[in-house]
Amino acid sequence: MVVPANVMDFTRTAGGRKIILMLGVAAVIAVMAAVWMWGRQPDYRVLFSNFSDRDGGEIVAQLDKMNIPYKYAEGGVALMVPADRVHDARLKLAAQGLPKGGNVGFELMENQKLGASQFLEQVNFQRAMEGELARSIESLSAVQAARVHLAMPKDSVFVSEQKQPTASVLLNLHPGRVLDAQQVSAIVHLIASSVPELSPKNVTVVDQNGNLLTDTARAASANGMDPSQIKYIQDYQQNVVKRIESIISPIVGAENVRAEATADMDFSHSEQAVESYKPNQTADAMAIRSQQTSESMNGSANPAGVPGALTNQPPAPATAPITAPGQKPPAAAVPAAPTTTTHKDSTVNYEVDKTIQYVQKAGGGLKRLSVAVVVNYKKSVDKSGKVVMKPLSPAETAQITNLVKEAMGYNQERGDTLNVVNSPFASEAPETIPDVPMWKQPETIELGMQTGKYLLMAVALVVLYLKAAKPLLKKLSEMPALPPPGHNAHLQHAGQGELMALPGQRNYQENLTRAQKMASEDPRVVANIVKTWVGSHE
Repeated sequence: MVVPANVMDFTRTAGGRKIILMLGVAAVIAVMAAVWMWGRQPDYRVLFSNFSDRDGGEIVAQLDKMNIPYKYAEGGVALMVPADRVHDARLKLAAQGLPKGGNVGFELMENQKLGASQFLEQVNFQRAMEGELARSIESLSAVQAARVHLAMPKDSVFVSEQKQPTASVLLNLHPGRVLDAQQVSAIVHLIASSVPELSPKNVTVVDQNGNLLTDTARAASANGMDPSQIKYIQDYQQNVVKRIESIISPIVGAENVRAEATADMDFSHSEQAVESYKPNQTADAMAIRSQQTSESMNGSANPAGVPGALTNQPPAPATAPITAPGQKPPAAAVPAAPTTTTHKDSTVNYEVDKTIQYVQKAGGGLKRLSVAVVVNYKKSVDKSGKVVMKPLSPAETAQITNLVKEAMGYNQERGDTLNVVNSPFASEAPETIPDVPMWKQPETIELGMQTGKYLLMAVALVVLYLKAAKPLLKKLSEMPALPPPGHNAHLQHAGQGELMALPGQRNYQENLTRAQKMASEDPRVVANIVKTWVGSHE
């Protein structure tokens, strides 16, 4: 590469060299400033991740307004800001409702256009309801994202043509998280209670792997054990174990007793109505309900005369009877006395003993309880001072058994069982976790990285200053001032005269020494003289 002569002349002048030195100093200072800014670069942390494009655009616009620097990470799915401004940015964005999430809620109804059809309003209402339900489900700790699809048929005036609404829920769970049957049942009932006339059996829940989660809950209900019932049994058993261990631990030690309980519960609901009659008691002790007494008397004379029509004829004249000698005359007829009839009726009604009893038994009754308790041998010190394990005495075992019976609520008639065993526990060697060296601890590594970063920045600044900035500044300060315009011409003529006079005045060695000295003291004069010599021979 050929450098132009004017550039070479400019670099040989004092002004040119001064400008070059100043540019070099500026470049070194710029490099030092870049190193300093690199060392002062803030540490970035994740602000939000897995957000929708709409939320991302609004978040970035708000960060620009707040003058908060940001950058993207993980392929653009995460937004990072300086670590010291993460919480401040989150609170300010939350005050503005960001991020809103991928689902739209009832805010969709706020942007209704004038003249929208009834069909469009119904579609927007359904979308808003789906979004609100999805947001409610996403608030669960195990759910990362959710989508809800509602199938809501149109209302019909005909009862036979009416259809029930249905719902489908797609869940995207966090890695390593699962939902138990009770949580799935809670989601189903949340959806069913939010949509009118939606039955829980018409709700389907599926996870991101395509597993049908509602089948597990329905199978549990079909087997007769509701998740709440299973939890009730577990809580009851844990409560029994806790009571047993809390009363035995002060005697044998917290680590020397283990207990387990199995409860047989009856969750059937029964109602019973009983109507019983007691046997009749004595008449004196019975209560009279009602009593009725009636009495009647009937009196009449005996009939006289000849029956028939003769009784209506006048009597015949009286005639004396003709009697034979020695016969008695017939006796005259004597009328009979009148008769009287009496009739008495008495009715007494007594109260009958009757008992009506209604019995309603709630579910969750305890049918049978089985408890197993294992007690470790007790520690004792022998004469030599060695710790030995000895079994409990029969009296101590009986005492512990009685305490356990009282704690568990032992009932022999119910069929409860209790088994207390005194046995030595198998001692496991304690797991020794090696201490992590200090230089391997995360805090130490982070501190070392920060310290190394600042040390590297300091070393780079010092090297740049000593090797580049300081020599340039020294040369810039030692550079002689520019001579006046006539002074250079005078020096050139004087030097040229001296050089021309050298051969005749001194010997060769003295002339060479003189020329070297002049070249070192003022190379510009020598250069001009040489240039004059070259130009004179052309």
